[in-house]
Amino acid sequence: MARPKPWHVDGELWAVIEPLLPRVERRARHPGRKRHPDRLVFQGILLVLHTGIAWEHLPQELGFGSGMTCWRRLAEWTEAGVWTRLHEVVLAKLRSADALDFSQAAVDGPHPRVKGGPKTGRSPVDRGRVGSKHHLITDATGIPLAVTLTGGNRNDVTQLIPLLEAVPPVRDKRGRPRRRPDVVLADRGYDHDKYRRLVWRLGVKPLVARRGTEHGSGLGTHRWVVERAFAHLHWFRRLRIRWEIRDDIHEAFLTLACALICWRRLNSLR
Repeated sequence: MARPKPWHVDGELWAVIEPLLPRVERRARHPGRKRHPDRLVFQGILLVLHTGIAWEHLPQELGFGSGMTCWRRLAEWTEAGVWTRLHEVVLAKLRSADALDFSQAAVDGPHPRVKGGPKTGRSPVDRGRVGSKHHLITDATGIPLAVTLTGGNRNDVTQLIPLLEAVPPVRDKRGRPRRRPDVVLADRGYDHDKYRRLVWRLGVKPLVARRGTEHGSGLGTHRWVVERAFAHLHWFRRLRIRWEIRDDIHEAFLTLACALICWRRLNSLR
């Protein structure tokens, strides 16, 4: 039996996504061309995300519609907040399955290459090359909780609070939603006493390696999960190089990729 392509959307995943999509009623008078099916268009978006193929090269013979149709639908769904809600829904399913561990979280922020657009800047650690940064926070097991995008010239530590605040409230079968980890782990790039105090104010304990000290703090034995999560995130080829001029479109791909990683983790529990 042939293995399904990674951009194939099965019935179970579509049952989660379809209710989140905005409903578009067809006009009674002058209806125009019939709207291409959402499920096929979504699979076209996934093909671009997985392979990095240019929109204009999207093979129409696979039934996804034109590249412009898929891009417009991606922009429409991004404006409607579909990807953020999808990520929250899957995180809630993981928590209901007791698969989320808020005892600690880990953060990091590597540089992808970029072709231009908003939220770019010259990196001080990459010979001044223009780039962007992906900032990621995961739970104790490496499940992505939130991701943000900034210019390559932004210091990692400035995104520590925005990352913690970007974690959505994750609901469980009962009790209050959870959105703050007990502890946050970070490397020396996040070493700043001002931000330690800000993290404490959020009710989170900061465990950040100190600059000027010898390696061997022991945090690496716990922080490796965020590096693994980045490897999973950049397995999606569209995220290795930022081709999108519009930052909201690139952020949409980032959030969608996080949701898909969470969905795979959920399926691995069954």
